[in-house]
Amino acid sequence: MSRFSDTPIPLPRRIWFPDPRSADAEGLVAVGGDLSVERLLLAYRSGLFPWTHDPVTWWSPDPRAIMEFEHFHVPRSLAKLMRKQPFEITVDRAFRAVMMGCAESGDGRTGTWITPEFIAAYSRLHAAGHAHSLECWQGGALVGGIYGVAIGGFFAGESMFHRVSNASKVALVHLVIRLREQGFVLFDIQMLTPITRQFGAVEIPRADYLARLAIAVAKPRVA
Repeated sequence: MSRFSDTPIPLPRRIWFPDPRSADAEGLVAVGGDLSVERLLLAYRSGLFPWTHDPVTWWSPDPRAIMEFEHFHVPRSLAKLMRKQPFEITVDRAFRAVMMGCAESGDGRTGTWITPEFIAAYSRLHAAGHAHSLECWQGGALVGGIYGVAIGGFFAGESMFHRVSNASKVALVHLVIRLREQGFVLFDIQMLTPITRQFGAVEIPRADYLARLAIAVAKPRVA
């Protein structure tokens, strides 16, 4: 996370965002505002996402990482595991629990940006029908999952977690299958990671991302 500079625009009380192309070199666009459902939806429609709570910061990195559906690749070892159906897969059964799982430290992480304030805000977004989770269960226990934000034909993957080996990867594969089946056209993952790169994720210029985002969010709401 960068130090805050004088470049980002402080947000007024009204729900508004500056042009994401005004971001600083690290992608920080604005500071302030709140995590209300209305402001979050406008942020995602505008190509921004929040990363901290106190203060709230709004980001639009360049380049932007996305998962291209037509280039999505399941590693051979994972495909072999999935044929054994090691997990029960559900959707929106345990949204808050998935967020709490993503907030746990692990995999070398000592902290997380998913604070209680974020969990409360995205739970409200879930209740409004715009945030969703996909869960992996084993023996009745939640062992992995992924969650994100859906608007029209756009889905923003926010975070994923696992308590059993490969559970988060299996969740990602099932999510991609579901998004493709339902006609989503843009799967935003914000920033590239070693794991998402394995599945074929790529980076594209912010300008290209914003053009594709405008088309995606204008699509009728996907079931």
